[in-house]
Amino acid sequence: MLPKFRKPENIQDYLDGLAYNTTEKTFSPPDVVLEQKAHCMDGAVFAATALETLGYPPLLVDLRAIDDDDHVIAVFRENGLWGAVAKSNTTTLRYRDPAYRSIRELALSYFPLYFNVAGEMSLYEYSRPFSLRKYRKKYLLAEDIAFIGEDLDRTTHYPIVSRQRLKSLRMAPRYLLDACFAGSDPAGLYKK
Repeated sequence: MLPKFRKPENIQDYLDGLAYNTTEKTFSPPDVVLEQKAHCMDGAVFAATALETLGYPPLLVDLRAIDDDDHVIAVFRENGLWGAVAKSNTTTLRYRDPAYRSIRELALSYFPLYFNVAGEMSLYEYSRPFSLRKYRKKYLLAEDIAFIGEDLDRTTHYPIVSRQRLKSLRMAPRYLLDACFAGSDPAGLYKK
């Protein structure tokens, strides 16, 4: 069973306390609790499931990157504004308060802080919200829930910037790289 949460930020605090999952396996929410680790995909499914217990629809958004890992976030809406809960191996790609008028605005909040270990800007697309409702109990009992990520990858995505333009953007400065990757598990970082 999942721990009890009162607010979305409590879910984020829980995820922040977990080790980063560097295995190839995508854990179900009960396995996240059992193993006490998660990466962005199993963390997002865990967060969406926990958000549903608080009355929010269980929604994911995929952030696509070039020469970097994609990132998956669980999104929620309060008073018409979007926020997100996320597990990340970096410090800058986690929680967002519900302050964004659209999913595009929310995705753009990640853009200036989304770069690979070389400092190259990498976020170029985001997906529409993807509901976990059709999976219901299937993903709670599965040994590995990678199938959800495969379906999410096939959903509609929208451009933030062209690949060509992305490659022409300035590199992240050293201080931002240091802040972003502070405390990260090197085994879980994207390698070119």
